[in-house]
Amino acid sequence: MMRFKISILTVLPVLLVLVMPLGDYPSGSAGDSSLAWCAAPGPVLPPMVTPATVKAIDRGLEYLIKTQRANGSWVSGYSSYDYPVVMTSLAGLALLSSGSTPETGPYAKYIRKAMYYILRVAEASKDGLICTHASRFRSMYGHGFAMLFLAECYGMDLDEKTGKRIRKVLDKAVALTAKAQSSQGGWIYTPYQNCDEGSVTVTQLQALRACKNVGIKVPEKTITRAVEYLKKCQNPDGGICYSIRSRGSSRPPISAAAITCFYSAGVYDRQSGGMGKEAEMVEKLVNYCRHAARVGSASGHYYYMHFYMAQAWYHRGGKDWTDYYPKIRDHLLRLQNPDGSWMGDYVGTTYGTAIATFILQLPYGYLPICER
Repeated sequence: MMRFKISILTVLPVLLVLVMPLGDYPSGSAGDSSLAWCAAPGPVLPPMVTPATVKAIDRGLEYLIKTQRANGSWVSGYSSYDYPVVMTSLAGLALLSSGSTPETGPYAKYIRKAMYYILRVAEASKDGLICTHASRFRSMYGHGFAMLFLAECYGMDLDEKTGKRIRKVLDKAVALTAKAQSSQGGWIYTPYQNCDEGSVTVTQLQALRACKNVGIKVPEKTITRAVEYLKKCQNPDGGICYSIRSRGSSRPPISAAAITCFYSAGVYDRQSGGMGKEAEMVEKLVNYCRHAARVGSASGHYYYMHFYMAQAWYHRGGKDWTDYYPKIRDHLLRLQNPDGSWMGDYVGTTYGTAIATFILQLPYGYLPICER
């Protein structure tokens, strides 16, 4: 499978969106041909991406397209619950990370099938919650990842009808998330419980930021309250605890996710030019993750942790990124199964393969959430 790069004409519109002040977005529709589409393959690899890495990525993505179901979804295939919305959204993100879009590139038709599956699930919902009936007891995870996936699809080279469908779904999904926010500012596994914990909160926060970045209206207060929630969850050691209500020890996976969310929300550390208490808070969190979220460290949610840790170090750049990527790259290459898959956190091979290929493709920077 040949790798391919996006031309500057493709990347420029995305960069313009990301560097604009919040709320200032181009007026073009999702179907505008000026937005993202793919160029011809190129032989130059990003720094630290080796030929062996390319081969591992291609084998992983081939595994994903071979295991996609006829209706466009993926399932875990391992745990007692299949979580089709979560699995389809993560697999879709992995395929988008290759540079393919819903309309162009070698994985276009698989992305398109995944996108339409998520749209059908969303459009069957009366309240905007994106989930299947069987997953309602953990619905906010799928809801968040589905919003993230659809937001990454939105604004690419879509026809006008599909663009309008996605916008309508995302408008309702954002409204649901805003209503489901707890009095403390976080979220829990299902909506309207007025409760909260860190892992669901970071999923919703990243999804909201992704939606806002592509021009979907998101209440600024909802994002601000979520950021404040994570700040209040910080322990003296710099890490983030499970929830404001129960506290407890710092959790490396949630801490890694919090860095990604802080960066996407404009909360920076000193290295990135930040000053004051917010910078000190993020710096303490970064120092905690350097030790607690290392490559190869023990964690019950290892793939989940590095899904976010990789994004955090990529956005941070510098020595943290150049130290981290070769380690996680080589570690993941050693863990790849003969059929091209990865088993992730006892959730299944769809989950593990989607996250592993997403991480390995970060240096390409094709997704809007991966732009620095």
